[in-house]
Amino acid sequence: MSDAAAPVDEGASPTGLRARHALLKRLADVVSLPGSRINAFERSVTGDLLVEMLRLAAPLERKRVATRLAPLAELPNSLTRMLLRDEPEIAGQLIELCDSLTDADLVSCARDAGAEHRLMIAHRRSLSEVVTETLLTFGEVAVTEAVLRNTAARLSQTAIETIVGHSRQTPEFCGLLLKRPELRPAGAYVMFWWCGAEDRRTILQRFAVSREVMQEVSEDVFVMAAAEGWNDPVSRKALQFIERRQRNRSAIDKSPYDSLEHAVAVAAADGLKPDTASEIAYLAGIKPLTGAKIIGDVGGEPLAILCKATGMGRTDLQSLWRSMRRPEVGADGAVAPDWDRVQTTFEMLAVDRAQTVLRYWNWSLSSALTPALMRAIRDGEDDAIDEYSTPERAAMMALAENFGR
Repeated sequence: MSDAAAPVDEGASPTGLRARHALLKRLADVVSLPGSRINAFERSVTGDLLVEMLRLAAPLERKRVATRLAPLAELPNSLTRMLLRDEPEIAGQLIELCDSLTDADLVSCARDAGAEHRLMIAHRRSLSEVVTETLLTFGEVAVTEAVLRNTAARLSQTAIETIVGHSRQTPEFCGLLLKRPELRPAGAYVMFWWCGAEDRRTILQRFAVSREVMQEVSEDVFVMAAAEGWNDPVSRKALQFIERRQRNRSAIDKSPYDSLEHAVAVAAADGLKPDTASEIAYLAGIKPLTGAKIIGDVGGEPLAILCKATGMGRTDLQSLWRSMRRPEVGADGAVAPDWDRVQTTFEMLAVDRAQTVLRYWNWSLSSALTPALMRAIRDGEDDAIDEYSTPERAAMMALAENFGR
């Protein structure tokens, strides 16, 4: 917009701009008239004329008009569009103060204006899912953080998954996400892998849920599936998630070890080798990929979850920790912080809840790895994330760093 005309106060200009300023004010007053005084068509025509004048007005004049119109319950669309795309100081009068802006107005502003406009929108009260999704598509850290802190904003599951994915590179999102009521176990379990210690503890306390209700309602279905010879892969996979038993009994017959505890004891004595790690995973009822992810975790809490879920005891946890040659005592002679945290995690979790977390990891990190998903992980096809199922999306986010992203 041109700044050719300098702003002046009404009655203070000797150059004829006094009339312009007065007319701008009067037209704004007309637009502000109640419906009993002016109909929609008259308001629209007045708004169009006001837009044409504002295109050549100085910023201060445009701001005055925006401030005058912000409290209105109805604004001409052309006027709204122009002011929302104006300089942040001017657009902010509507973004921050105008309750009558529609989702369409806000989405259009977010798409067509700049980052400052999006940040102001992110602080608005009562943002809908469609607006927050639009704001998040730009991947701006400050805007995303503002949306997460805005307790009156509503987030769709698509938006939540988007932020969970971004939290891998922006750890400060993790704590904010954990305060959002929209976050579900699917997102929390995936985010666990790159969260800090306190956030991991929160995830386990809040999202490590029991499968007791599912077990009660499906008790007779196990009998049905067994009678059918477990031939249906769909029901078999679901029942494997629900069942109470975690260990793979059939793996014992093929294993060189007598039990899971035996494999862990050997690993403690000889050091954890790749073949032993794979056997531990098979005996624990998980895939080697899941086992590798657990063993390779820097924090160590997944080891506690593995041991608790499979019914191993504190001694077995200690043996598994030692097999990885991780310290139990710090330089000051006290218990090493990581080892202390792992023991606390083991004590705080019930078996059933630990199984839920472990099985979800196994479900999302292994069974979901289709060729298409593997290509997506390697190629960074985040834009195609809607093509994948929930476990596939979880695998994409959790494993992406393993493929050089």
